[in-house]
Amino acid sequence: QVRLVESGGGSVQAGGSLRLSCEVHGYDYADNCMGWWRLFPGKVREGIAAIYSDGTPTYAYNVRGRFTISLDRDKNTLYLEMNSLKPEDSARYFCAAGATDCPDGGRSGIYKYNNGQGTQVTVSS
Repeated sequence: QVRLVESGGGSVQAGGSLRLSCEVHGYDYADNCMGWWRLFPGKVREGIAAIYSDGTPTYAYNVRGRFTISLDRDKNTLYLEMNSLKPEDSARYFCAAGATDCPDGGRSGIYKYNNGQGTQVTVSS
């Protein structure tokens, strides 16, 4: 059974940084993509970053250059390094796994495994 556990969220001022972590349990990395997406108030979802099994990242246009996704398979942990944070980045962040293709940061609906509780990020101006 695949289980995903996000952590690392918090409250920061605009321009600050956070690193999110996603512990991955029971996943065999057989599928091509893992990624991060976020949930805004009003239930709006946005895919923001994804990574292919060969290490190639993809990003949504509005986080490109500010966010970096990485995967440490030895630690079974997916990361999202977030820099130059803006108030509009405030959301609940989720990790996901098990997609075939994940261009432009992916979308929440493409993943087989999407069962984490998320971690809240709040950016104040």
